[in-house]
Amino acid sequence: MHAVAAKKVSSSKTMTRAKTESPIAPAPPDQPMVNPRAASPALASVRAQMEAHPEVPIADAAQLNDALPPVTQLRRFDTHRLLPAKYGSNYESVLTRIADNDEHLQQIFELDNATNARLEAEENLRPNITPRELVFNVPHYRIINAAFTHPNPLGARFSTPERGAWYAAFELATAKAEIIFHKSVEFAEVNWSEREVLQYDEYLADFTGSFHDLRPESAPEGKQSQFTSCLDPASYIVSQKLAVELMNHASLGVIYPSVRRPGGTCIACFQPSVVSNVRKGNRFLLTWTSNRVVFNKEDFLKKR
Repeated sequence: MHAVAAKKVSSSKTMTRAKTESPIAPAPPDQPMVNPRAASPALASVRAQMEAHPEVPIADAAQLNDALPPVTQLRRFDTHRLLPAKYGSNYESVLTRIADNDEHLQQIFELDNATNARLEAEENLRPNITPRELVFNVPHYRIINAAFTHPNPLGARFSTPERGAWYAAFELATAKAEIIFHKSVEFAEVNWSEREVLQYDEYLADFTGSFHDLRPESAPEGKQSQFTSCLDPASYIVSQKLAVELMNHASLGVIYPSVRRPGGTCIACFQPSVVSNVRKGNRFLLTWTSNRVVFNKEDFLKKR
């Protein structure tokens, strides 16, 4: 079934070369000709991911359903996602602070892994995501999978408590604004006003595919405000209902205006295999106080 769907997608997007394109020049006699279609070792991991997890095309009915947002063919590089540095692979685990020795630490890790939602999903023990949907053997695959298997207990704008999503911003400033807002809300909920300094790692990712689009400029004439309630700054009720409906239509995700930074753009991706070419960017320090928040690149602070 997947092979048939993939064939339909590829046939509808076949690129044609211009007639004026120059032919490939022949190689010198003592040098073998390079095949431009030969596999590139640098893309081996990406190719393996694509073959193991083919994209699921959006159902044709979704394009014609007026109850759903319009679909945009997106090709966007270098989107920004900021995560606490403690989740990075090179960051010392907080569990080391309570271990008496290496043997004790190993036992603590085993206990922690027994309740790790990401590892449970990889073993097909989670009800809302299967191992086939997850990605493996690509850079930062654990970070990618964790976004979908460790959802916020209350859900987020376009994800539920049962299944997460990969949230990112088109602009770094927008990613910072989203973190600052949510961190401030978190501290306010526990009435915390002391100074905090937190490290965040930047993860860059690329997206290519058909995404539902909530940006007003993408809406048909006269329907620019149809999904305004999904961008309510104080409620996720309507937006989560839309997310469930979109996932039922095999949506890859949603592009939407940032609620926390006017003029910014965010993306919520519903499928792990669509989050491509993930790599680390910079490390940032968030310095938070009750009356001021500063977000700076760590290297910049070291040079001062």
